Amino acid sequence: MSNTFLSAAEEAAHAAGGLLRSQFGRQLTVDEALAHDIKLELDKRSQALIESLLLSRFPDHAIYGEEGIRGDQGSEYQWVIDPIDGTVNYFYSVPHFAISLALRRHGKILVGVIYDPMRDELWSVADPGSPTLNDQPIHVSDRSQLSDAMVSVGVSKSIDTINSSLPLFEKMVRGARKCRMMGSASLDIAYVACGRLDAYIESAVSLWDVAAGILLVEAAGGVVQLTPHADNPDKYAIVATNGKIPLP
Repeated sequence: MSNTFLSAAEEAAHAAGGLLRSQFGRQLTVDEALAHDIKLELDKRSQALIESLLLSRFPDHAIYGEEGIRGDQGSEYQWVIDPIDGTVNYFYSVPHFAISLALRRHGKILVGVIYDPMRDELWSVADPGSPTLNDQPIHVSDRSQLSDAMVSVGVSKSIDTINSSLPLFEKMVRGARKCRMMGSASLDIAYVACGRLDAYIESAVSLWDVAAGILLVEAAGGVVQLTPHADNPDKYAIVATNGKIPLP
């Protein structure tokens, strides 16, 4: 059954990716402009497309997405969706963003798909199963020294999380071979899964940012620590690594 769910997720990701490619670089409708974030009308349209494809096949499933929820959130199956992860990149015509889809059954992640439509790269995994990138097996890196590592540190969208992230960013800049801040959590964690990055760290993310990537990294031999925030149960601190490099 997991393969049926995986095929549906891949189909939905490709469909949303086609929509995003068709609108990339065009004038976009901004629904909300915040100090450190942008919400686009296209975010909602992308999620609506994904929802229609998934619910047409699985009408009893629930949707938990960045652009809203549908169905009974206590349902056996719940899709966790980020329709554009990296919206600010997208708005500024930076071709580094992705669609992220995960399916949970009673809270356990069964399927993860992350799609970069600009590079036409599709990361996929179903539990049980091996993770792939464009149908080729992937594995986390073998690097074991922080001085050899490429690390991405995400910085969130509030002053408090920015301030709390800066000391860690400084440590990574000084300790790692290179430290990156690329603007798409789902691609950061997908890059850990396939060995391009050795670690991805962020102090405050939403589940839809990383749900698919958690399964990808763990299936690819890595380690993910996801810690709920005490004052906000919808936000998490995350450390996703190859399981070999030491972090300060």
